[in-house]
Amino acid sequence: MSEEVEPGAWPYCDLAHLAHLELLTPKLDESLRFFTEVMGLWVSESTANSVYLRGWDDYEHHTLKLTAAPKPGLGHFAFRVRSPEALKRRVRVLEQSGLGQGWVEDERGHGPAYRFTTPDGHLMELYYETTWYTPTEASRPALKNQASRFPGKGANLRRLDHINLLASDVRAMRLFMEGYLGMKVTEQIVFSGGDEQGVWLTSNNKTYDVAITKDHLGAKGRFHHCTYAVDSREEVLRAADICLEHGVKIETGPHKHAIQQTFFLYVYEPGGNRFEVACPGARLLLAPDWRPIVWNEEERKKGQAWGLQTVPTFHTYGTPPVETQEA
Repeated sequence: MSEEVEPGAWPYCDLAHLAHLELLTPKLDESLRFFTEVMGLWVSESTANSVYLRGWDDYEHHTLKLTAAPKPGLGHFAFRVRSPEALKRRVRVLEQSGLGQGWVEDERGHGPAYRFTTPDGHLMELYYETTWYTPTEASRPALKNQASRFPGKGANLRRLDHINLLASDVRAMRLFMEGYLGMKVTEQIVFSGGDEQGVWLTSNNKTYDVAITKDHLGAKGRFHHCTYAVDSREEVLRAADICLEHGVKIETGPHKHAIQQTFFLYVYEPGGNRFEVACPGARLLLAPDWRPIVWNEEERKKGQAWGLQTVPTFHTYGTPPVETQEA
C-alpha cells in the first residue's frame, strides 16, 4: 500500500452503509436451510452455485450471498456509496492505495462495483447503482414503508447490521478505513504500549458497520462473524431457543457486550462460519463530534458487560480455519 492517507483528507460519509457480504460454505444446502428455516431470511434469487438472501426489512435485492466453496470464509463484502460522484471520488483515492483490482459488472442485484482488497487481504467492493427489492404476493407488507412482510419464521432477522473482520495488523486496517474510505472510529481496544487490538468504524449514524479485531493466530484476511439485528432482546433469547431446537451449535450468549453494548447470541452455521443475532445491533450515533471510546487491557479483562468472560474460541476461531487450530 502506498503512503498513508490522513483521516479527513477526503469527505466523510461517501460510504452510505454496509450493503452485503458473501459467505463461502462447503455445505451450501445445509447453510441455506439454516439461514432460511432457522434464521428466517428470504431468498431473492438462486444460481447454480450461489443463493441470494435478505432480512425482511432489508431494502436491497440481497444482503447475504451464500456460495459453495471447499472451505468456509468470506468471499467479499460491499458498501453502497451515497452517489455516483462519491463512487468516482472513492475510486480515485483507492487507485492510489495500490490495492485496487478494477471493476466488476456481472454481479446480481447491483450495478458496476469497484473491487479492491484491504491491507490484510479481505476482498471488498463499492457500488452505487442497486436493485431495490420488489415484494411478491407472498412477501408484500401491509405497510408500504416496510420492505416486506414480517416472516413469522425462525429468528425473524430484520436487517444486516455489521461485519467483524480478523486482521493481523489492526492499526494498518484502521488507517486504511479512515484514510481511503473515510470511515470514523467510534470505539477501540488499545493495550499497553499502543498495541491496537480492535476498532469499530462507521460511515453513517450507526455506531459501526465494520469491526476489526486482532487475529490471535497471526493469519491474514480471515472472517470473524457477521450480524443481523432483531427488534428486541426477547427475540435474541427466542433465537437461542430456536437454535437449541434445531441442534445449532451455540458458542456464547445470550449476553451483553461492554463495547457497543450489543445484546448478542453467537452460533456457528453448518458451513463453519460464526454468525451473530443481536439487539439493537449498532446504536444510533448523533454527535457530529463523537470522541472515540478507548478500552485498555485491564478493562477488557473484566469480560463482557455483566462479567461473563469471553470464551477462548472467540479470540482464536475464524474462517477459513488455520490448519493448526481446533474448531
